[in-house]
Amino acid sequence: MTAERPRVDGDPKADPKVSTLAYFGTELRIRREEAGLSQAELGRRTFCTHSYISRIESASRVPSEEFAQRCDDVLGTGGMFARLWPVVIEHAYPDWFRPFVELEKDAVAIWDFENQVVPGLLQTEEYAQALFAAARLPNADELVAARLTRQHILERDKRAQLWVVLDENVLRRTVGGPAVMARQLRAVVEAAEDPRTIVQVVPFEVGAHASMDGPFAGLTMDEGADVVYIDGRARGYISAAPTEVTGYHHAYDLLRADALPPSASVDLIAARAKELS
Repeated sequence: MTAERPRVDGDPKADPKVSTLAYFGTELRIRREEAGLSQAELGRRTFCTHSYISRIESASRVPSEEFAQRCDDVLGTGGMFARLWPVVIEHAYPDWFRPFVELEKDAVAIWDFENQVVPGLLQTEEYAQALFAAARLPNADELVAARLTRQHILERDKRAQLWVVLDENVLRRTVGGPAVMARQLRAVVEAAEDPRTIVQVVPFEVGAHASMDGPFAGLTMDEGADVVYIDGRARGYISAAPTEVTGYHHAYDLLRADALPPSASVDLIAARAKELS
């Protein structure tokens, strides 16, 4: 970034004090246009789609580290985007959650229990927007973009097995209105069509279950100890302590035992989506 010329055409969103994600997107647009490349051409050279470039430039997606490096190579920016990327990530995820996101990329299995909302890895954009809007968070757009970017790990050829257990509360709480919720539930049903994604629902009839105190997620690693993420109101925390991880594994086994079988769970989700439609 040089001082000889304005970088952002007076756009306040490009100020890193306001949004580092928007700053990255604006810099990308300027450098791309200076190189005489369309979004489609830059996408071709960086092995991405036109829509991916568009979303990054409009600050609705968090760029991957690989993408930042490819942009430096294609646009000849001397490593600028690679240096900017950690700053974008630092502001896109809370500091206490960032290590989990990095570990998630290398996990061979992800096991997630949610009692109120659809897990982040399966959320639609409009559902995530409704969640963050309800919390009135000032950086809601960046948080939505970061959440959707995490989902890229499910698009890889060699991806982790994802096992999700939902309290029936998740289906009954209409987030974003009936139409948004119906589309979200249909997206969960569609995700469950992949044999590497298993979804189960703990029905109301079960009564008390093994995790009445809240959601959690665990990662089974190919190398190294398994970890568990325990959610909280203000912040969550990550633990690799063997006794704690074992305890959550046990709770997860009990939840799966109480839940409907995967096929019956998907039928229940689809029926709820139809009700909302």
